Amino acid sequence: MKICSLASGSKGNCLFIETGGVRLLIDAGLSLKEITTRLTDSALDPESIHAVLVTHEHIDHIRSAGSFARRYKVPVLVSYATRQAAERYLQKTQLVEFETGYSFSFRNIMIDPFPVSHDCCDPVGFVLESREGRTGSATDLGIVTRLVREKLKGCRTLNLESNHDPEMLLNGPYPWNLKQRIKSRHGHLSNQESLELLHDLAHEGLEALVMAHLSEVNNHPDKVVETTTAFLRDQNCCAPQIVIGDQYQAGPVIEL
Repeated sequence: MKICSLASGSKGNCLFIETGGVRLLIDAGLSLKEITTRLTDSALDPESIHAVLVTHEHIDHIRSAGSFARRYKVPVLVSYATRQAAERYLQKTQLVEFETGYSFSFRNIMIDPFPVSHDCCDPVGFVLESREGRTGSATDLGIVTRLVREKLKGCRTLNLESNHDPEMLLNGPYPWNLKQRIKSRHGHLSNQESLELLHDLAHEGLEALVMAHLSEVNNHPDKVVETTTAFLRDQNCCAPQIVIGDQYQAGPVIEL
């Protein structure tokens, strides 16, 4: 099993996951050239990718999903509603449509797309399961539902949103309506909300944790690492490798 955050943030998101011999990208929110460069620089062959999974239609997640799929002749796995909303990005692209809330098989892994709360048509998180175990990803969600908690339990790796520090957001430069959107049930998780979710997900089998979608204005990587490390130490149940998803460069390739 491998996981690598190629990009994470409001300017573009892309996560590489390999499990059960299947290589996937979750989202493709950078340019095709940049995704290809970051994969290559991480010693990950773009030609080896089997599919692109799409969480929702916002451009920082779907920008080059279609162009990557066409260039490397792979399918885009997307819900019907998201396909409809993002049709202009997915023209002349091989598509595999899934129904949110229903697991499906792709090659020799199971993919479970579960609903999350965000301001778009049909946003989802994903759990991928293979003989190597479970890996989960949930970003761009304003609240943590009971379903989200249940779906993400028992994962060896997690990619979790930790978007903002509430005090930094409140006192920051954003206009009030944008602050309200970010804090809303259809916005983004704060650091504290992310830790509350992690409280329910931490277990001795958790080996890698990517803290994702950090705001460049309303958060700080050191703050997230410090609070997350301290929180997990207090939980005394696991010591996963903690990585901050970066906007401008790929993170390490974590191999389990």
